[in-house]
Amino acid sequence: MKHPKILDISQTALVVIDLQEAFRSAIPEFPQVASRASMAVRGFQILNVPVIVTEQYPKGLGKTAEEILFSLPDDYEPLEKIQFSSCIDAFIEKLNEHGAKQVVLCGLETHICVSQTAHDLLANGFEVHILTDAVGSRYSQDRDAGLQKMLQSGIVPATVEMSLFELMRDAKHEQFKEIQNLIK
Repeated sequence: MKHPKILDISQTALVVIDLQEAFRSAIPEFPQVASRASMAVRGFQILNVPVIVTEQYPKGLGKTAEEILFSLPDDYEPLEKIQFSSCIDAFIEKLNEHGAKQVVLCGLETHICVSQTAHDLLANGFEVHILTDAVGSRYSQDRDAGLQKMLQSGIVPATVEMSLFELMRDAKHEQFKEIQNLIK
């Protein structure tokens, strides 16, 4: 019997929040966050787990970072928003269409859009996991405070590698070798 906080491949979705080009020069750890988020996107797709990408006011903040776009199908359309939380009607509808009950989050900024999305997802009955190695903020104290608030609220901490292995559950999984090569 698996623990209820372990990811279930049939009920999980990955959400990449506002990882956009305008943040590239503003967030010191942007290259690492984008790289880890890109790895998560590729890994979740290998495992056929739905991926949803949001963009906060793309006219002003630009499009999704190229690291993420390179990992998505050419015809992928990010979900545009202007409120900080991603939990707009179209977003919740997408999660429900995919049968998601567990939502794995990564992106920017930890203490604003990621935190508000995480809390709103909790309020909507979803179990929320946060990829601590794939989130960032302009200032480390904001990132730390955002993570602390989310963890104290019941969001489950994880990493990209941890989540991929939880989804597979076993080295006999047919995509194990592909995931293993991705994380090396």
